[in-house]
Amino acid sequence: MKHNNDIFADKVVYQIYPRSFKDTDGDGIGDLRGVIDSLDYLELLGVDMIWLTPFFVSPQNDNGYDVADYRAIDPLFGTMETVEELIAKAKEHKIEIMLDMVLNHTSTEHEWFKKALTGDKKYMDYYFFKDTTTNWQSKFGGPAWTYVEDLNLNYLHLFDTTQADLNWENEAVFKEVCDIVNFWLDKGITGLRFDVINLVSKPDVFEDDHVWDGRRFYTDGPRIHEHLNKLNTHTFGNRDNILTVGEMSSTSLEEGVKYASPGRNELATIFNFHHLKVDYVDNKKWHPKAFDFIELKKILAEWQVATQESGALLALFLNNHDQPRSVSRFGDVVDYHKESAKMLATAIQGMRGIVYIYQGEEIGLPNAEFNELKYYKDIESLNAYETIEGDVSRKLAVLEAHSRDNGRTPMPWDNSENHGFTTGTPWLDLSHSKALVSVEDSLKDPDSIFYHYQKLIQYRKQYPSWSLGSIEFIDLDHPQIFAYTRTLDDEVLLFVHNFYKKEVEYKLPAGGTLILSNCKDTKLEKEMRMKPFESIVMKLA
Repeated sequence: MKHNNDIFADKVVYQIYPRSFKDTDGDGIGDLRGVIDSLDYLELLGVDMIWLTPFFVSPQNDNGYDVADYRAIDPLFGTMETVEELIAKAKEHKIEIMLDMVLNHTSTEHEWFKKALTGDKKYMDYYFFKDTTTNWQSKFGGPAWTYVEDLNLNYLHLFDTTQADLNWENEAVFKEVCDIVNFWLDKGITGLRFDVINLVSKPDVFEDDHVWDGRRFYTDGPRIHEHLNKLNTHTFGNRDNILTVGEMSSTSLEEGVKYASPGRNELATIFNFHHLKVDYVDNKKWHPKAFDFIELKKILAEWQVATQESGALLALFLNNHDQPRSVSRFGDVVDYHKESAKMLATAIQGMRGIVYIYQGEEIGLPNAEFNELKYYKDIESLNAYETIEGDVSRKLAVLEAHSRDNGRTPMPWDNSENHGFTTGTPWLDLSHSKALVSVEDSLKDPDSIFYHYQKLIQYRKQYPSWSLGSIEFIDLDHPQIFAYTRTLDDEVLLFVHNFYKKEVEYKLPAGGTLILSNCKDTKLEKEMRMKPFESIVMKLA
């Protein structure tokens, strides 16, 4: 059965975190001019769309996810003219633009919130001001309520105290949200990523949570599907081929599938994060453990099968600005850097959905490997440091594993000072890892991780089954191998990935032809001895 969102199935989106991508004015912070200057590079890679994290006016308490003006560009990154130039020049490179819409909350510097603080009833109702509080916890640590003495009231913030939650139950707020989305669609963007969008529906009655931190009351809230359907019909649903993706915080499988199911008129695709909690103890980010491979496969397979049955599409990703680098997390940057980075890319990009590549992933950028607290800038990490149990070395080891700064170190473009990211002082240190490889070196090396990513993108478009085929998982209980097939009509592709640094024997079907391998001298054999981190794609006879 063909679904409307099949038009997106072979698309590849490249995520850019502007402040860490490329700085052209020497202030140590990446800017939009740096994105424009890199369009040739992105066209060479072969991506279809760039997702830019927020560049709107912001106090930058949460690196732009605290928006003070949705229709103005923060001077750190450029001007409205720069954005318009980027949209136009990207189209010349056959690349579309996706913007990040942060609509669950605004900065407390937003004029709406400032007016609310004066006691203006209209704008107070844009937010949640209450005379009593609940015991809910902010996702960045501490209470989810802050007291305003002049009003003798508390306001809700599920994130930082400077990120006040918007009241989507208020029709005036909903109209403002629609106007913002349409403003940017009118500018020519064709992609929308909605930040923590499944948190925007709050309960009618706020009550204490005697089980955990309150999230069960607002995650996939009571009117969330109604809100998204309305947003769709008032904005992007009236335009052709707008790619939408919702970031779904702690969503369930059942609810997650609904958001992207064709016919519901909500979103085209969703991000879910369950597969990126398999190295958490008891679902707690600041309690790291070795990743659970069987659990990783089980979660990926569950979501793939469920979305396939409903015709929904998932975002396929292992990296973003909030996550550690996958090659450090699930691979081996010391002994098998190239092999493990290529294997992880093939494993995730071979599945059903829309591929998201995060800047630097295509060159195998490793974690920050910061060994002193002074190098960390992320507000969540600094707050967590105070609560992590143990001595300094234990606290730093936890940050080194899971800090968001791992994904935010600047791009290493060449081998000059600061690796060509800036002529000034970088806002955040580049990765201290010995495994760091620059774009310049990657482009010179025919066997580089970059060129493997380029092939993956090409094959996704070349083989119909790769993007449109059904998926079936094999040997999910195998302790070392992740394998699945993609089938469309008579074309069947088999993907086999060794997730570990030891060899393993694995039986392959007879008669297939090798399409892609991440190792040299791969020969298909019925009794295959898979090399460390080896990944193969074969077309079955």
